[in-house]
Order: sequence, then C-alpha cells, then structure tokens
Amino acid sequence: MKLFEPLYDRVITWSRHPKAPWYLGGLSFAESSFFPIPPDVMLMPMCLARPNRWWQLALLTTLTSVLGGLLGYILGAWALDALIPWVDQMGWTGKLATAQSWFDRWGFAAVFIAGFSPIPYKVFTLAAGGMGMAVIPFVAASIVGRGGRFFLVSWLMARFGPAMEPRIRPFMEWMGWGAVVLVGVVYLALR
Repeated sequence: MKLFEPLYDRVITWSRHPKAPWYLGGLSFAESSFFPIPPDVMLMPMCLARPNRWWQLALLTTLTSVLGGLLGYILGAWALDALIPWVDQMGWTGKLATAQSWFDRWGFAAVFIAGFSPIPYKVFTLAAGGMGMAVIPFVAASIVGRGGRFFLVSWLMARFGPAMEPRIRPFMEWMGWGAVVLVGVVYLALR
C-alpha cells in the first residue's frame, strides 16, 4: 500500500498553489502561540518547489512566527494562570517549568535557543509573557532564533533539495513508515 509517495506528491502540488504563502504565514503564526505542527513541514516543500524564492519564504515564515510569538507573549502576560489547564492537557507542564528555569538563568539566550531548536517555541512565548520578560529582548531573540532556523532550512532546501529529491523519492515509503514507527516507539518510551 503506497501512502507516503502520493502524500508527498500532493504536498509538493499544494506548495505550488498561489495561496500557499498565505497558508505558510498562517501556520507559522499559529505554531508560535498555540498550534502543535511546526511550519517547517510546509516551508521545506515550498522551498523545494520554488527554490528561487527561498529567502522570501524564510522571511515570511520568520515575520509571521515572531508575530505569533508576540500573541503567545501577550497570552502569557495576561492569562498564563487561565492557560495552565490547557498547558497540562497538551503535556507541556514540564516544558513550561523548564522554560521558566531557563529564563531565570539565560533570558535572551533561552528565547533564541527555543526559537532555533525543535523545542516547542510556543511554551517559551507563554513563559516569557508570564514571567514579564522585556518585550524588546524577547522580539530580538525571536527574530534571531526563528530567522536563523527558517533561513537555514530554506537555504538548505533550495540549495540541495532539488538535487537530492530524485535520490530520496524512491525511498519515500520506507522513510514515511520509518517515521511512523519512530514516533510510535518514542511515544511508548515516554509513556
């Protein structure tokens, strides 16, 4: 049963859609404050489909992500106590405690690391607002961290993606099912 190869083809087709940048911006904004799926899953195929526009897509993703991060910051500042049940439900309580600990120690660097790494950035946006981190350093760290990540991902996809895609394509099913198995193993291990 082929599942991942047709799905891959569909994602590439969607990434060429004229409104795809709008969807990318919306996803990036939402992910920074409340949505669990990172924008990289849309940014990478869009850069593969439009390698000459990689920097525009990276800039769009960065700006909308920082704006979404500001929404998370505002939610944290005004309503962190009310959001705690939702944070618990999402399984981010420990991550929120870690974020608060990091803010106490590193401040700017904590936001930068969260913005650049696969750590859930939204947890840090909520924590930054809830702990009263100054807005200017928060925005600066977000621009540097998120921008660094999205520009790196975009450039790599534009530079090496078109040459690698024909080599990866025959293994799409194996990689897709392997990812499913890996997620299942990680889930069971963490449970």
